[in-house]
Amino acid sequence: MSKETKVFQFTAHCIMTILSVLALIPIVLLAVSSFTDNDYLLKNGYSFFPGKLSTGAYTYLLQEGEAIARAYGISFFVTIAGTVLSIIITTLLSYPLARADLPGRNVFSFFVFFTLLFNGGLVPTYLMYTGVFGIKNSIWALIIPGLLLNAYNVLLVRSYFVTGVPTEILEAARIDGASEFATFRRIALPMAKPIVATIALFVGIAYWNDWNNGYIYLTTRTDLFSIQNLLNRMIQNIQFLTSNSAASNNIQEGLAKIPSATVRMAIAVTGILPIVIVYPFIQSNFVKGITLGGVKG
Repeated sequence: MSKETKVFQFTAHCIMTILSVLALIPIVLLAVSSFTDNDYLLKNGYSFFPGKLSTGAYTYLLQEGEAIARAYGISFFVTIAGTVLSIIITTLLSYPLARADLPGRNVFSFFVFFTLLFNGGLVPTYLMYTGVFGIKNSIWALIIPGLLLNAYNVLLVRSYFVTGVPTEILEAARIDGASEFATFRRIALPMAKPIVATIALFVGIAYWNDWNNGYIYLTTRTDLFSIQNLLNRMIQNIQFLTSNSAASNNIQEGLAKIPSATVRMAIAVTGILPIVIVYPFIQSNFVKGITLGGVKG
């Protein structure tokens, strides 16, 4: 390794270390604040080393334990079902687009790319999903709008099939008598494991963090709220009590029992916790998939 290369790598590692620390600081402060006493936080502000610790915020959340458990269950179901269905659709569309002998390949690719630049808009999309698909106030309202379809993911997977799956292997499979679908399922798809894991991470995070679909389409079925919708509703309730506390003594008494500042930190920690736990297990595939998939993206 040359001296210039060593200097470059050392500099790059220093820069990435600094950026990583800067990215972690808000998360650490968020977690520490959630375990800080509410009155101490309001009086002294945020600190990495609070003078008084408390679990009051999480105790308050546990009072809504049944609703939070149900919302967690719905979030896990929606995330898993949506991710699996999205991976199936994305790979089935990307594989033929990666084939040079597909008739009309450029036309199909253009239609996929076109959706990166334009979409139908909020109102037409709402009318289509509620009037045609009839998903309003059903569990499908949390799955279908995020399912159809992310063009960026399709192009990323298509690029991986082009660069990461040798054409000679696919031709050898066909010479051995494998059908097109068997070639895709038994050869191309297993070799595309890194990009599939990467796309699964993208889609899974999008489903887990989504609160907009529940906010728009679940107007009466609040029992179908995901964890993000439920936590958002709790924050809205606290903000309402805070802004109207001067109007009624009963509201002031109720607000005094709520750790209004620290509970928001605890809500944020509760929302990101599953992602923080899962990410280290798929990190290696994420790096390889995004690198190879983006070579010709």
